[in-house]
Amino acid sequence: MNGFEQCIIEEMNQIHIPVLLDNVVSGLHPALGETYLDLTAGYGGHADRILEVTQNYKGAVLNDRDANAVDYLKAKYQKEKPEITHDTFYNTALRLLESGTKFDIILADFGVSSPQLDKTERGFSFTHDARLDMRMDARQDLDAWEVVNRWSERKLTDIFVRYGEESEGRARLLARQITHHRPINTTAELADIIKQKSGYSRTHPATKVFQAIRIAVNDELGEITETLPLLPKLLNPGGRVGIISFHSLEDRLVKEYFKHASKQGIESELRLLTKKPIVAGSTELAINPRARSAKLRLAERLS
Repeated sequence: MNGFEQCIIEEMNQIHIPVLLDNVVSGLHPALGETYLDLTAGYGGHADRILEVTQNYKGAVLNDRDANAVDYLKAKYQKEKPEITHDTFYNTALRLLESGTKFDIILADFGVSSPQLDKTERGFSFTHDARLDMRMDARQDLDAWEVVNRWSERKLTDIFVRYGEESEGRARLLARQITHHRPINTTAELADIIKQKSGYSRTHPATKVFQAIRIAVNDELGEITETLPLLPKLLNPGGRVGIISFHSLEDRLVKEYFKHASKQGIESELRLLTKKPIVAGSTELAINPRARSAKLRLAERLS
């Protein structure tokens, strides 16, 4: 690793703080030699700690759909050389399942990473003015500009209700406002248009709309729904899976699937390790306010 790569790695370690790190490690309780799949490895915050214990780099697969994260991981693990893949977590899970590969530990963190939010040109956040984008994988065609400027008023209303959890009336109002002001090119333009039709709010009035558009662009809930049933089949008996979600729509899917997979009598695939989701404590929140929405659920593969 050259000096420039080392500087980038050190900088990213400071920018991106993995959420619920101690809880993830204690809940998944890795052991020396165990195999590990990280479906959303990001910048390796969780992977670092787990691989420090397992020391089984050759038995690890680190996946992410963000090319920047993948390039970072390849530079970070030049010496150890775990398998690093650039794909959606569903595609990676399906490929591994078809190959017959199984793991002792699986982790999926469904949140948007700090570098994605903070990197202006990614167009995820209304706090930075940039072209509407929001793609986690820049190779895909659909982006936020397309959704905002080409989708019908009815379709926008639908995603604001389903993915942003806005009321039907407010969703319809905002969708009409957006279609009336087209073309809308930047995050700041969109946020201002939403703000014009909003009263006082403790959070920015565009928060839910931006969430809805991001979920639609990346098919986030569809990915989760398709991936969850594959996870038990990717685990060795006694293997553990941890899933971190960041809003109620994600957490509900995880909660319901875990409950279903653990309530099938002798055919149950999982045993719940958490009856309620684990959330960040006051110490972590003081260091990393973005952890406030994080919820961790854990389960174990039955034999």
